[in-house]
Amino acid sequence: MAARMSKVAFAATVGTTIEWYDFFIYGTAAALVFNKLFFPQVDPLIGTLLAFGTSATGFLARPLGAIVAGHYGDRVGRKALLMITLVFMGGATCLIGLLPTYASIGIFAPILLLVLRVIQGFATGGEWGGAALMTVEHAGDKRRGLWGSLITVGIVLGLVIASLVFNLFTLLPDDAFMSWGWRIPFLLSAVLVVIGLYMRLSVAESPEFKKMADRGEREKQPMIAALKEWRSILTIFLIRTAENFSFYIFAAFSLTYVSSVLGLPKTIVLNAVIVAALAECVTSVLFGLLADRIGSKKVMLIGLTIQLLLAFPFFWLLESKSPGLITLALTLGFGLANGAISSVQPDYFARFFAANIRYSGISLGREAATVIGAGLAPVIATALVSWSGASWPVALCMGGTSLLGLAAVILAGNKGDVTSNNELSPLEVSGQVRKA
Repeated sequence: MAARMSKVAFAATVGTTIEWYDFFIYGTAAALVFNKLFFPQVDPLIGTLLAFGTSATGFLARPLGAIVAGHYGDRVGRKALLMITLVFMGGATCLIGLLPTYASIGIFAPILLLVLRVIQGFATGGEWGGAALMTVEHAGDKRRGLWGSLITVGIVLGLVIASLVFNLFTLLPDDAFMSWGWRIPFLLSAVLVVIGLYMRLSVAESPEFKKMADRGEREKQPMIAALKEWRSILTIFLIRTAENFSFYIFAAFSLTYVSSVLGLPKTIVLNAVIVAALAECVTSVLFGLLADRIGSKKVMLIGLTIQLLLAFPFFWLLESKSPGLITLALTLGFGLANGAISSVQPDYFARFFAANIRYSGISLGREAATVIGAGLAPVIATALVSWSGASWPVALCMGGTSLLGLAAVILAGNKGDVTSNNELSPLEVSGQVRKA
């Protein structure tokens, strides 16, 4: 069992790392490069706003990817959808690295950039649900928190690798970096996708999906059936909005804020993001272990509370302009707040639905939230800072969304919390299975 789970978890983590590397390098490039290369005719801050706007379109496409992947993931299987999303993501990322800029083809450059970002978003919308379910459904009821936390490790490692690669190429002279250096991180995706496909091909289909399919319990329209459990979808939506808004302030907007608004070298915040993300790789596993002892719901509440309390101090630490305090701010954001919230999502969210609608239910709730919580977060933050000349409106939004997440978990009651009935399988806990 342990050897099988290790193989499944490793394959899921590697694949997730690759897909999120692809997604995150776009956010990094949007913060540091795309405003100059694809929107050179406008004020730098407005160019950054437009660059983040193209980034946001990827998040707009994620709910559509969730609907399509959720349907087929519940009908055909988790494994097949994980292979498809990886190919779509890798192909779009490589093409971004080959795009001509505004100087070469004018307005068609940002249009093509937008199209490829939409494809990235579509693929990402189906990725997390499949990777999370492959892991926790193989794990059964033992160590679901631990094994599920490795999906968060994969996401964060994607961010670490993206930041490291971009940091490396920013060492080039500015002319070289702006002409060709920024393209290499995107083109490297081709190699990573081949590795990811090999890893995922070697893993068996989810045993819970196979059992459900063998019993003839597949839903004909799983997304429609999942929508009947709208309260569970809404709970996931609010939790994810809370988590994502702050996370993308930490991961994307902080790059622009520190380099463009505070006037510090961009390498300072890139290095801080790397340290903070590596810290989250460790804390995510620790929070996963804690969830196996006290329940994922309690860990979720801990994380959202930390995130709420951190909102204003986060910007105070950034505005100190001290590299050490900037690193501390991001480490607290990544390692404590996001580490707790994100690490338990595979276990916590999966328990809200029966196996035959689970991919659809968690994917829709989770990815719909990314439109507001993630895609618009850097755009909203940039606009608020441009309007006010200060960070407090952004911190207020971080605190407000965190409160919404806390309310959602509390109002959900015991839904998804199985600390008092661990002898039940995830299928039994989540409710009655509907037969097609």
